[in-house]
Amino acid sequence: MFSKTLLALFLISILASQIFAKKWYEYEDSSDEESDDDWSWRGKGKGNSNLVIHSVYDEEFKEYGRIVKGYSVKEILNVLETKTPLPDGVEYVAEDYNLMSTSESEDLGTSLYGGLPYQLGYCNGHNTKLNCLEYHRDSEYNLGTEDFILLLAKLSDVENNKINSNKVKAFKCPKGVLVEVYATTLHYAPCHTDPNKGFKVLVALPKGTNVGITETANRNMDDRKLFATNKWLLAHKDATSEVENGAYIGITGKNIDIANLIKKNRRY
Repeated sequence: MFSKTLLALFLISILASQIFAKKWYEYEDSSDEESDDDWSWRGKGKGNSNLVIHSVYDEEFKEYGRIVKGYSVKEILNVLETKTPLPDGVEYVAEDYNLMSTSESEDLGTSLYGGLPYQLGYCNGHNTKLNCLEYHRDSEYNLGTEDFILLLAKLSDVENNKINSNKVKAFKCPKGVLVEVYATTLHYAPCHTDPNKGFKVLVALPKGTNVGITETANRNMDDRKLFATNKWLLAHKDATSEVENGAYIGITGKNIDIANLIKKNRRY
C-alpha cells in the first residue's frame, strides 16, 4: 500500500511539472541561436486575443515561410532606406525603378523566381492593424531596413470563404533578413515595431502583380475575391478603404491591432 501511494505521488508530480513547463514555454521565445533577441510577446489587449509575437527564427514560422540566405542585399537596403519615402500611413509601390536597378537586383530576382519576370517594389510607413489578408499564386519576399512584424494566417484555415482573426499569428522579422512568405500564407501590410522608425520593406513578386484590375467571368468566389492582378483579398469590415473599393469581407472576429502590445514590449 505504501509503495502504491509513493508511485501515485511520483506520477502526479511528473504530470504537474509537465503542465507547468507547458505554460512556462508559452511565454518563452523558441528561436534558435541565430535569433537576434527574445521576441515572444503575449498581449491581452483589445483585438489581440492573447496574440503572441514570435520570431521568424522560431519553429512556428516554418509553416508560413522561410529565411533566404546567400545573396548580398546591402545595396538594395541602402536604396530602400535612402530613396523611398516613409509616410505616416502605408504606401505600396509594386515596382520601383531604383530598386530594380541595383547591382544586386538581377541576381536576386532571377534566383527568387527561377528566371520568371519579377518586380521589386516596397511597402513603407506605419501600421499596427490587420485590416485584410491577401494571397497570390506564388511566394512573396520581404526585406526590411528596420525590424517589422508580419501578421500571417494559412489559406487552409479559410472555411466557406471566411477566416476568423483568431487564426492569425504574428512574426517579427529582424532588419536585413530576407524572408519568403509562401503562396499558401495569407498576409498583408507589415506592422512597425517602433513608431519612431516605422518600416521600409522590400516586396518582391512576379512581374504584373498588384498593378491593375483583371476582369473575370465572375463564375465563383475566387473571382469575387480577386481584388487586383494576382491578388486575392479577404477584408475585415473595419478596413474601410478596401471595403469601399469593393473588397470581399471575409475576415470575422476582431480586427487585430498590436499597438498596445508594441508599446508595452518595445525596448528603448
